[in-house]
Amino acid sequence: MATYRRLDVAFASGRGAWLTDQAGARYLDALSGIAVCGLGHAHPAVAEALAEQAGRLVHTSNLYRIPLQEELAERLTEVTGMERVFFCNSGAEANEAALKICRKFARHKQVAEPLIIAMTGSFHGRTMATLSATGKEEVRAGFEPLLPGFLHVPYNDLSALQLPEAVHARVVAVMLEAIQGEGGVNVPTPGYLRALRELCRRNGWLLVLDEVQTGMGRTGAWCAYQHEAILPEVVTLAKSLGNGVPIGACLAGGAAADMLQPGSHGSTFGGNPLAAAAALAVIRTLREQHLVEHAATCGAAMLARFREQLGAIDGVVAIRGKGLMIGIELERDCGVLVEQALQRRLLLNVTAGKVVRLLPPLVITEQEADQIVATVCLLVKEFCH
Repeated sequence: MATYRRLDVAFASGRGAWLTDQAGARYLDALSGIAVCGLGHAHPAVAEALAEQAGRLVHTSNLYRIPLQEELAERLTEVTGMERVFFCNSGAEANEAALKICRKFARHKQVAEPLIIAMTGSFHGRTMATLSATGKEEVRAGFEPLLPGFLHVPYNDLSALQLPEAVHARVVAVMLEAIQGEGGVNVPTPGYLRALRELCRRNGWLLVLDEVQTGMGRTGAWCAYQHEAILPEVVTLAKSLGNGVPIGACLAGGAAADMLQPGSHGSTFGGNPLAAAAALAVIRTLREQHLVEHAATCGAAMLARFREQLGAIDGVVAIRGKGLMIGIELERDCGVLVEQALQRRLLLNVTAGKVVRLLPPLVITEQEADQIVATVCLLVKEFCH
């Protein structure tokens, strides 16, 4: 089906931050499969884990214990501070599980018509429930009627949560991305997430953080909420968790930890031995090679250089980011830069129409980071003049 506008290039192989097309041309990947290949392409630790596990056992189903899944749950609760994990196959499924937890929590509190507060500009997935939570009209258009029970308010605006008493009484949760990715790499004001955490605590609401794009070290911490030293009730992960192998996770703690019980949710493939082996290899590699810390330092250096070279350019509205998640907002739509970058053998993305989005792999070297900065600065300067 014609659901994608694909660029006219096909890749045959990859290694680290580089992809090679069918004609043998090499491209520097500053997108990582949309924040998926955090360890880059064909990482030997992941390849070895997959090959070894595929030769032993791929799938048994969740009717039985899966030791690798249990080990992965231990590792994920360690790095996130959560208590329990539900495994699935994607970010949308992880967010779907989070929304079901919120609905179960509402029944537990005997709220008959619960409301989940979500944010304008957000993106949580394309299933009917996650689409209903998503705050982008262009994504939702044509799929109405959507699921009821969502109230969208402006992101990074605490005053928007001063609700009429009748509405306030129906709220059971607040769901948001720690940093909005598809919405334009929107980084909240320092203290916003902490204040939101306190607001939810006072009101007995669940705080649900979508870390599908920001999780697994992308922002220089295992999860972006850790920059503010807070702990939500629900966290969702996917994308770079398996470095390209489909796997998602919905983690819960506190009042949300035991909402899902046998029979209330499930997944045929979720957390099977093959996917769990890949994710365990990812976590081991991130730790052994100190790649979370590298994302913080390398990303900060790139951000500083972008601000130095582009900050005073007419047509550049803002340069923002955290770790290796960087957005350069321009005054006008700049989708043409994707094709122009491709011609210069660089892969990047434009989101929200006007934001150049960079999500390079966490294994990127200083030289590769310099090349990305140089090429992007050249493209933006040409575009703005």
